[in-house]
Amino acid sequence: MEFSVKKRDGPGRIGEIKINDIKIITPNLLFLDTQRFKAPEFANILITNENKKTKKPTLKFVGKLLIQKIKEKYDPLFIVENAQQILNQPKKIVDFIVNLREEIGYQKAIYLPGVGNPTNLALLTYIGIDLFDSTSAIISARNNTLLFEIGLFNKNDLEENPCNCPVCSKTNKKPKEMNFHEILNHNYYALNKEIKHVRNAILQENLRNLVENRIKADPNLTAIIRNLDRNHYEYLEKRTPLQSKSKLIATSGEALTRPEIKRFQERLINIYKKPNSAKILLLLPCSAKKPYSFSKSHKLFREKIFTTKNPLIVHELIITSPIGLVPRDLELVYPPSSYDIPVTGIWDEQEKKMISGLLSKYLKQNKYEITISHLPEDLNEFIRSILNKPIVTCENKPTSKESLENLFTTLNIQVNRFDKIKLQKRAREDIESLAIYQFGEKIAYNLLKDAFIKGKYPYQKIIKNNTQLGMITKERGLISLTISGAEKLLDSKKYWVEIYDDFTLIGSIFAPGIKNADSEIRIGDEVIVIKNKKLVAVGVAQMNGEEMKKSDHGEAVKVRHRV
Repeated sequence: MEFSVKKRDGPGRIGEIKINDIKIITPNLLFLDTQRFKAPEFANILITNENKKTKKPTLKFVGKLLIQKIKEKYDPLFIVENAQQILNQPKKIVDFIVNLREEIGYQKAIYLPGVGNPTNLALLTYIGIDLFDSTSAIISARNNTLLFEIGLFNKNDLEENPCNCPVCSKTNKKPKEMNFHEILNHNYYALNKEIKHVRNAILQENLRNLVENRIKADPNLTAIIRNLDRNHYEYLEKRTPLQSKSKLIATSGEALTRPEIKRFQERLINIYKKPNSAKILLLLPCSAKKPYSFSKSHKLFREKIFTTKNPLIVHELIITSPIGLVPRDLELVYPPSSYDIPVTGIWDEQEKKMISGLLSKYLKQNKYEITISHLPEDLNEFIRSILNKPIVTCENKPTSKESLENLFTTLNIQVNRFDKIKLQKRAREDIESLAIYQFGEKIAYNLLKDAFIKGKYPYQKIIKNNTQLGMITKERGLISLTISGAEKLLDSKKYWVEIYDDFTLIGSIFAPGIKNADSEIRIGDEVIVIKNKKLVAVGVAQMNGEEMKKSDHGEAVKVRHRV
């Protein structure tokens, strides 16, 4: 048996198990196949305690005594015993899975027998499980219980059958009329349907959204995700990519503790520095369309700002949930670039505490001479005490005619108190602030020193001595380096990947060719590739640094430029 990881989305991953030259995609379901319980035709992999002839990959499982033998025979597969006993203990199940994954590393698949059902497959996969089985379908059928992704229902509690699976469509019975085998086969279809949802979610980088949707079916699942977020942030963060092609959907309190949001907040407070020329802080509400600059409301705000005689003295800071604060120069970065929230005008205490705390810390690190608040009253109400003599310009709605006129009049007066800032100076400072967020202060200053910014936002290039060092695009939101730009990272001892002396660099770099790597690298990071202490390439990390060092297969760096 061989196992390899093909795609990652947080701790959840798409993998491939190879048994007797047959490839099985994970996460997946092992279907029990015996004389009494025949596996469905769509089963990809079987588990049995009988000698049966089949072309499908099969694991033989004869009681607990053979678990250790199976573990030895199928080395990449780690089988967890008695998981059912701790599933309803949120802290214990989370601690167990996290500690197990950290102990066995990235290269083994974890099989959790007896616990998977359509409500929890997404969550357990997100924590780090790769394989489940059909046991819950059988036990539930014995108890006259039908499995759905929104919950488990006794057949006598359902007047109508909401399912359209082949079994339910064919029988066309009311749930209370269904027999054991009909319920069992419905449950098989329900499990199979959900595992496909989970795999699709990983491929679309959308697993966490699916998890937050599914946990609503069971308070115990909500308790599990809360324990995971609060007690194991480091475990989640190092496995969570810097970017995602999916939109972050924030419809519950659990969105506030997502690792990608917490990471953005920590970088904003602990690393980021505002553009040096900015003396006036302008607080603005968020918009439905992202990035904000492309929304109708922010186009109105920016029109008023740039109609003044010294607009580049102003620094815009967007107040929003679940992210908190977003400087205009970071609006292209994920997750601020792509998220959605229900707009009610009602802020709960958790959101208020989060925004107030972040704003207070931000203002200690970033000083302004004047603060203008163009926020609706419901927002102003709970942040007013944090601000130093703010000038409030919003009346009723931020986009009302009166509010926009107030904003323009106030800005037009205040900007003239300062020397005029030139466009090129502020453009360079904005990119420098982004670079500080992305790489840290030392690398950012080295990269942007004496540089010139060319191009129209959001597509801009960093130029020095007629040589391009890097560029920013709306799609990626971060700085992508050229070889010349990558040279600026050489002395920093950060974001480096070292390959073996005898490794021939042709395309992407795979894990077997990696000798060592910076442990702080995250999926999506810009990385430099070093061979014999010399720069040979620059690209984007497809694994975190820890996984690069510990893996013996899989794409580690997608190379953009080679020397």
